[in-house]
Amino acid sequence: MCPEVRNAGPGVCPSCGMALEPETVTLEEEEKGNPELADMSRRFLAGLVLTLPVFVIAMGGMFPGFHDILPRGTSRWLEFAFATPVVLWAGWPFFVRGWQSVLNRSLNMFTLIALGTGVAYLYSVAALFFPGLFPASFRAPGGEVDLYFEAAAVIVTLVLMGQVLELRARGRTGEAIKALLGLAPKTARRLTPCGHERDVPLEQLKTGDKLRVRPGEKIPVDGVVLEGSSNIDESMISGEPVAVSKAPGDQVIGATINGTGSLLIEARRVGADTLLSQIVQMVAQAQRSRAPVQQLVDKVAGYFVPLVVLAALIAFIAWAVLGPEPAMAYAIINAVAVLIIACPCALGLATPMSIMVASGKGAQAGVLFRDAEAIEALREVDAVVADKTGTLTEGRPRVVSSAASDGFFVDDVLRLAAVLEQSSEHPLAEAVVSAAVDKALELPAGAELFQSHTGKGVSGRVEGKDVAVGNSKLVRSLGLSEQDFPGQADKLQERGETVIFVVVDGKAAGLFGIVDPVRVTSRQAVRALHDEGIRVVMLTGDSEATAQAVARQLAIDEIIAGVLPAEKADHIRRLQQQGFKVAMAGDGINDAPALASANVGIAMGTGTDVAIESAGVTLMGGDPEGIVRAIRLSRATMRNIRQNLFFAFAYNSVGVPVAAGLLYPWFGILLSPMIAAAAMSFSSVSVISNALRLNRIEL
Repeated sequence: MCPEVRNAGPGVCPSCGMALEPETVTLEEEEKGNPELADMSRRFLAGLVLTLPVFVIAMGGMFPGFHDILPRGTSRWLEFAFATPVVLWAGWPFFVRGWQSVLNRSLNMFTLIALGTGVAYLYSVAALFFPGLFPASFRAPGGEVDLYFEAAAVIVTLVLMGQVLELRARGRTGEAIKALLGLAPKTARRLTPCGHERDVPLEQLKTGDKLRVRPGEKIPVDGVVLEGSSNIDESMISGEPVAVSKAPGDQVIGATINGTGSLLIEARRVGADTLLSQIVQMVAQAQRSRAPVQQLVDKVAGYFVPLVVLAALIAFIAWAVLGPEPAMAYAIINAVAVLIIACPCALGLATPMSIMVASGKGAQAGVLFRDAEAIEALREVDAVVADKTGTLTEGRPRVVSSAASDGFFVDDVLRLAAVLEQSSEHPLAEAVVSAAVDKALELPAGAELFQSHTGKGVSGRVEGKDVAVGNSKLVRSLGLSEQDFPGQADKLQERGETVIFVVVDGKAAGLFGIVDPVRVTSRQAVRALHDEGIRVVMLTGDSEATAQAVARQLAIDEIIAGVLPAEKADHIRRLQQQGFKVAMAGDGINDAPALASANVGIAMGTGTDVAIESAGVTLMGGDPEGIVRAIRLSRATMRNIRQNLFFAFAYNSVGVPVAAGLLYPWFGILLSPMIAAAAMSFSSVSVISNALRLNRIEL
């Protein structure tokens, strides 16, 4: 449970005493199961079988005639015989971890368990084998020294039960990872050099392999279509139920489902490099990470265990000096009860369990958290800054308007612009190229002397002509103005069209109006963010008029238009200086600095790898409603953690004084170590159960 601890193989964390979890997650590992759970279950069952007779024998003395059937001397030796394997075998891991906590100077729950059960057992062994060594203050009214084998055995068994329940709950938090791992097919149909097809295990695939995907099969790895066409169900990534059409040259994602067509694809990413594997590792990393609030919990826990040991010593001394006879027996049993009931396992589980459940729940909803810090930071967000293109809009712009200057023809201007834009990766460039392809215009190889002017456009030489394509900033840098171009650019922008201008040999040649449709879910997302009390800001490099047209459709609170990529981070910092906790949502390379500058970066999963790497949260479907789901999950998670911490602290605040015997002078109430162990286990179960409630929240 301590992510900073690394080990070459399986082992135990020197800090918290829990078993280390594998850093990389594979389906084989998941199928093998949890070896720690298997071991603890085995010890628990054996301990339960052996503890029941110890408990019956110890409690039998309360019934008349019991010792006529089983003499007291015999029953004491039977208690020893049954309790010894429970304590020394079933409970042995607790003593090992308790000793390691002392050696590592990192006292934890196992320190207290080892102390409590060790004292009860060793005291009972000494009383059984050497009763003459004990003075009157240790003896009951009948002259015997009481034994506490049943307390030691029951404590070990109850703690083992708590460990089993905790490990099973931790296993349930990994169901999302298991489901993701199960999406990948086991084999792929690879084409051999001689053209034959052969099924091979997925782990044998290499980049560049040619693979046949038949109708209805899963795409084995990330790749590109070489031959054939089909519709692919990509809902496991995008969440969209509508299948996506694929043709030669299109990208395909591993684990998505092929429709009715047959495809020949080339493997581009295999093994751990596939998108599915990266998603799995991201979820696993988030589940192992530690939220900032955990640092406070760790600091408190660091003082807590020594204070509990001190409280147990004080209780021992107080009962030994002031308690009734047998005073020393009372002193030992109450000190053991303090050690056991104050075991901080609930405190240690409070944050990690909620984080693990939330990470799995998020993965099922298409929200991937990079780490626990992102979950905690997102709760504080009160302003969401969203890039327009590809975030609030579909990111699939198309040319809807065109105009050419005198002496130019629209198709010629479009062809020159498309040849130049072939070298650009900007979504608007793709719209221009697509428009030329739709008109069946001939597009020769790329332009010469190609240059990209960040935030403005591109320029180069096409067929001996100097061509520039871009926005009004590029036009002004070339000594022209919008009024030099045909048509009415301002009217187009008011309709929500993004206008790009084409300059040929220094002359205004024409313009194109491009529309990127607003996502259907953007309206619901903005409305839901407003309901959560969050300010929505749109940040775009488009003109003010175009941005206003989109903002009117979505009821955006604030527009920041005409922004160069390098300036986006500056606007994020400006909002932060105004007191806002800012989440930035974007999908492009130009959004990466702003994503990194925000309190929380939210990358649309349909965007670039650079954007995803810069963000703390990734929305796999690229749906803006995912922003709302992420914020709601974050707030629910932090609320859940606060509840868990309250349970843990309240339980210890009440339990320790009662176990120390504070109520005895007034009410005659003492707490048996067995009851203390049951209460300690119940506190852990309550924290685990509360954390698992996150699986049922509506996002």
